[in-house]
Amino acid sequence: MPLQAPQITHRDSNFAPSFLFLPGPQREAIERVYAFCRALDDVSDSALSPEEKKRRLEFWREELNRCYDGRGAHPIILPLQQTIEDFRLTRTNFEELLQGVEMDLTITRYASFVHLSQYCYRVAGTVGLICVEIFGCPNERDYAVALGIAFQITNILRDVKDDAQRGRIYLPQDDLRRFGYTEAELLNSTYNESFVELMGFEAERAVDYFRRAADLLKPEHRRQLIASEIMAAVYSALLQRIKTVRYNVFEHRVRLSKPRKLALAVKTALMNRIGVGRAVPS
Repeated sequence: MPLQAPQITHRDSNFAPSFLFLPGPQREAIERVYAFCRALDDVSDSALSPEEKKRRLEFWREELNRCYDGRGAHPIILPLQQTIEDFRLTRTNFEELLQGVEMDLTITRYASFVHLSQYCYRVAGTVGLICVEIFGCPNERDYAVALGIAFQITNILRDVKDDAQRGRIYLPQDDLRRFGYTEAELLNSTYNESFVELMGFEAERAVDYFRRAADLLKPEHRRQLIASEIMAAVYSALLQRIKTVRYNVFEHRVRLSKPRKLALAVKTALMNRIGVGRAVPS
């Protein structure tokens, strides 16, 4: 039975506000890349067996190969093929993205942040690299990777409960030991001071990556990367919201409203226009 194209619901995502400020061709390109990413995520987060997940991800690898060979036919891959040709998107970024999603099939714990950072690079840093190629700034690699890792750490903090319910713990094992918080407590959604201190430590790591990205962004590319900067503003606000509930993501579903995200997008766009950088989370 062939895989079907998933419904694209980007308007409900944290990336949606940034799409509004892109020129038509770039917006279409990002949406096509996003559809491919969604297809991979849907496999990873499904209730399918590991064997079936592996089979489906292999299907997408084969489709990606067809895409780069000019033989794309799947309703997601065919338009992506045109985008890859138009923007000369680097193949290895897509291949590493697939490898990152495949890590979720076999790895449910990370010994240290060194190990986790490889995962973050593959599932998020690579997407950042694809985006800066579409935005016409392929040499902003370090900026793209730092921002992607900041986004992924923020996602990990927000989704601690959901991931634990899937048997996945992304918070590094050595950090759990450092703050005296056990796996059993995490799997049971235990909220205590050790958890608050652990999450605060991880949040500061995300802040550091947001700062790195801001420092790495070349002023002459600020306008071209307005969409990335809007994403950064939205994710920074999301991280701040996690801090506001004192990291109690077990009881609070942390999210931003659509009006709030739109307001951040407009504010960031205006600041960008006058040459002022976005605020970095504290």
